This record gives sequence, C-alpha cells and structure tokens, in this order.
Amino acid sequence: MVVDAYHRLARAQKGHARGAPAYSVYVNRRIGRVLAAVAYRIGLTPNQVSIISAVHSFVAIGLIAFGPVNVPMGLLIALLLVLGYAWDSADGQVARLRGGGSPQGEWLDHFIDTIKIASLHLAVLIGLYRVLPETPLLLLIPIVFSIVATTTFSGMLLNDLLKGKHAVASTHERGGGTLLRSLILLPTDFGLVCLVFVLWGWTPAFLVGYGALCAAAVLFLALAAVKWFREIGKLGEAA
Repeated sequence: MVVDAYHRLARAQKGHARGAPAYSVYVNRRIGRVLAAVAYRIGLTPNQVSIISAVHSFVAIGLIAFGPVNVPMGLLIALLLVLGYAWDSADGQVARLRGGGSPQGEWLDHFIDTIKIASLHLAVLIGLYRVLPETPLLLLIPIVFSIVATTTFSGMLLNDLLKGKHAVASTHERGGGTLLRSLILLPTDFGLVCLVFVLWGWTPAFLVGYGALCAAAVLFLALAAVKWFREIGKLGEAA
C-alpha cells in the first residue's frame, strides 16, 4: 500500500543536515516522500526515479532557453522544476524502502545533479538574451550564478570525499540541523530557484528575485569556502 510505504519512510526519516535549508527539508522532502511511496508501490527502481527527475528538470531547462517568455510558460517551468527536485529527493527514499542504495545509484544521482546545476543558469542566460538584447550587463547575473552554483556543489562533494578518506562524518551524516538554521539558509535553497520561475513572464520581477538569490549564493559560497578550508586543514593536522 502507498500509505504504508509513506508511513515507513516517515518513521525511518533521519534528522536533516546542518546545511539543509528550509524548503528542501520541510517541503521538498515531504513531497518526495509521497512520490517515493507511489514509485515503490508501482515497482520503480531508484535509478528509474532519478531518470524521471532528470526528465522533468531538463524539459524545464529546455523551455527556459528556447520557449516563449510569458506567464503560462513561467508557471509550467516552475512546476516542472519543483517536480524534478521532488523526484530527486524521492530516489534515495525509494532506495531506503528497497533495503538500501548502491554506489551506481549514488553516482547517477550526483551526475544528473551536476548537469542540472551547470545547465540551468546557462539556459537562463540564453532566455534572457532573447528578451534583453540591449542590456548585456544583466546577463552577468546568470553567468555568476552558474559559476557559484557549480563551485558550491563541487565543493560540497569534495568535502565529503576528503572527509570520507579520513573517516570523518560528513555534514549530511552528522545531522544536527535546526528550524532556525534552516530558515537562515532559505535564500540559498534550490527550491527557491525553482519557484522564482513563476516570475519568468514578468522579466523585471524575475530579475529582482533571481538576482537576490544569486547574491545570496555568492555570500554563502564566500562564507562557506572559508569554513570548508579550515575544516579540511584540520584533517591534515590530525593525519
């Protein structure tokens, strides 16, 4: 039963990581739990769920780059991105229901995430260029966002890799997140990036919202890089 699978996931749900922002924890994970229960009930594997997530996300990215820039399209893009993000949460939960994940599944999940993060903001660059040909300075926003988002994601993966080599639990494994901390980190949440496309048809409003999220991402990376550098330095001292 779908309901039984949902309750099994709810009971087995671990505490969230210290770096997990609010939408990802309190909204996306719960939507993903429903999708995971349905996927498990109909016999989907975690890898198939990852592919479903990718299809939603990459269709949205294609529409950002090449679709019409209007209100209905913005709503559709936001919906596809939100569902893609929720399915991304569901694959790990399906693996949990099936008794555990695999290295192959983890690789596929990260591989899809890397392509998504790298291409999303480049699609915004193309889309904005089509409607803002006379204001090239504004096109720096998606360029900066792409660099920052890709660097942040790569940095997180590298942190986990190096900590694993030194038998140190990653931030995700340690947990310890709180509601206040999650709310503080909300501006850096990928879920908000998905939702800001509701404004895609109102270009000035979209630029304000998207630009604010870009600024938050830059600030987060600047602060996080210093923290990560110090943490990795301690690994060397302990070796």
